[in-house]
Amino acid sequence: MSRTTLEPIGDPIDGVLGDDERARNADHMSALDAALNEKLDVVRAGWGQKYVDRVHAKGKLTTWERLDALKDEGTRVFPFGSLVNWGRAFAGSRRQAPGAGVVTAFVQIHGSWTIVVANDNTVASGSWWPKTPEKIERAQEMALRLRLPVVYLVDCSGLFLPEQANSFSGKTGAGHIFKRNAVLSAEGVPQIAGVFGDCIAGGGYMPIISDRVFMTEKAYMVIAGAALIKGAKSLKLTSLDIGGPEVHVGQSGCADVRVPDDPTCLRMIRDEVAKLPNSGADYYRYGAESVDPLYDPVELSELFPVQHRHTYDVRQVLARIVDGSLFHEVLPDVGCEVVCGLARINGLWVGILANNPHLTDHPDKPGEKRAGGILFRRGIAKLSTFSRACNADGIPMVWLQDIAGFDIGTEAEAQGLLGYGSSLIYANSTNTVPMITVLLRKASGAGYYAMAGHPYDPVHQLSTPITRQAVMEGRTLAIAAFNTKLDDDFEIATDDPEERAAIEKGMAETAARIEADMDPIASAARMDTDEVVPVTELRAWLEVAVTCCYQSTGYRTIKNPRIWSIHDLEALCSL
Repeated sequence: MSRTTLEPIGDPIDGVLGDDERARNADHMSALDAALNEKLDVVRAGWGQKYVDRVHAKGKLTTWERLDALKDEGTRVFPFGSLVNWGRAFAGSRRQAPGAGVVTAFVQIHGSWTIVVANDNTVASGSWWPKTPEKIERAQEMALRLRLPVVYLVDCSGLFLPEQANSFSGKTGAGHIFKRNAVLSAEGVPQIAGVFGDCIAGGGYMPIISDRVFMTEKAYMVIAGAALIKGAKSLKLTSLDIGGPEVHVGQSGCADVRVPDDPTCLRMIRDEVAKLPNSGADYYRYGAESVDPLYDPVELSELFPVQHRHTYDVRQVLARIVDGSLFHEVLPDVGCEVVCGLARINGLWVGILANNPHLTDHPDKPGEKRAGGILFRRGIAKLSTFSRACNADGIPMVWLQDIAGFDIGTEAEAQGLLGYGSSLIYANSTNTVPMITVLLRKASGAGYYAMAGHPYDPVHQLSTPITRQAVMEGRTLAIAAFNTKLDDDFEIATDDPEERAAIEKGMAETAARIEADMDPIASAARMDTDEVVPVTELRAWLEVAVTCCYQSTGYRTIKNPRIWSIHDLEALCSL
């Protein structure tokens, strides 16, 4: 049949968990959310009010004020990469670089989603720090993958020179920003730039390839500023004289339009976006509308256990994410350690591929249970098959990870799990449909790779405050590191008190270091994930990401639901 029947999923929260457990979970999550929001507030504040005042004294808006003026009224900005460089100190600076000195975000303009790259002019005049180029390049990569218009709000004084060796060269160095400018242009992705202030060296190069370039009266673009040009001082030349709008709009043609101030520039950028084709998302809803989940996403804060080793029902999570809490599960009786199926988010079709943390029945040994959150042979095969079907049908995929890894041991090797795992990795490596990955909780070992982790190019990867991302847990890794000192039961194999104490100390330190590395804030600081978001906001973020997957038309396969290959798969499996 060509119709996909969606069935109700989930239960009222008071029927899932008792009041006490819900309260414990909510209190734990609330504390984590508060700690996250405190850090995000620090990032948004940049270098503080003193530097905000400096920007205003120059007659300019701050970066966040520009974003607020740019977005559609009543909408919100969805920044990503917010915690890049969090906690990192730099030579030559008494201050850190909140958000790597640049804001990258999904911003809705005239109903269409754009990717905005905006230098934070309260952080060292918008300088590029280590990781700044990588953060900008990640935003450009998302724009290229989704064919979203890019808006550059340029106010950049070039590289932060004391750290230039960590941002100038290398495979992700600043030069790759300009290469991506060129690739976006070659692929027909619209790029619009507003130049608002100091744009020196790389800051000056970044807007040039854009389709439209606006310059305010406070702006200049120069390869080198007045301080580096011989004779500029004696001639009393400023950088504005050398490369301001009089030069680049009136003479060189490097910019298109001269505008008096920031608000005018932002209005004109909005006008340019309005000229682009409208979003195709409503067309691809096929007459459906966005429907809120039957169960409130706020309840997600009560669902996840305080202890990461405790289980929960991933279907209850889905019921608080997908439209109407409606879901069509594919092959529900096969590979039960994973859940695959179809749903709508914001009225648009998605394929859901999720780990099931619950204990499941062993398919070949009646009465025996198997651990949840681990990939076994049938589950891997189901993921591979469903992933390929979604790719063939043009259905964006949402991967929900809570995975401890692949099954191990003699049975796993005899069943060829390496081969099945390689098949899944091949599928996800060659998929062309957009994939969105959410690290709900554990993201461990090769399972993190197999479930479309960052190395497999999801267009967006989100973590939550309870995400634990690493090869293995701290205690497990400590056992592996000190294995030669342990007996078959993983107990310390010595009677020497001093040696025992040294091994205990070494194992504890190793486990603690790994636990710190697993923290989602640390992962975000290293750019191992795109953004850390409260679980209660997952629905809102997925609405944006999924809508972006359907906004632009004509660049990828999107089959109408009547001819999905998933129908054939289910028909054959029901015989």
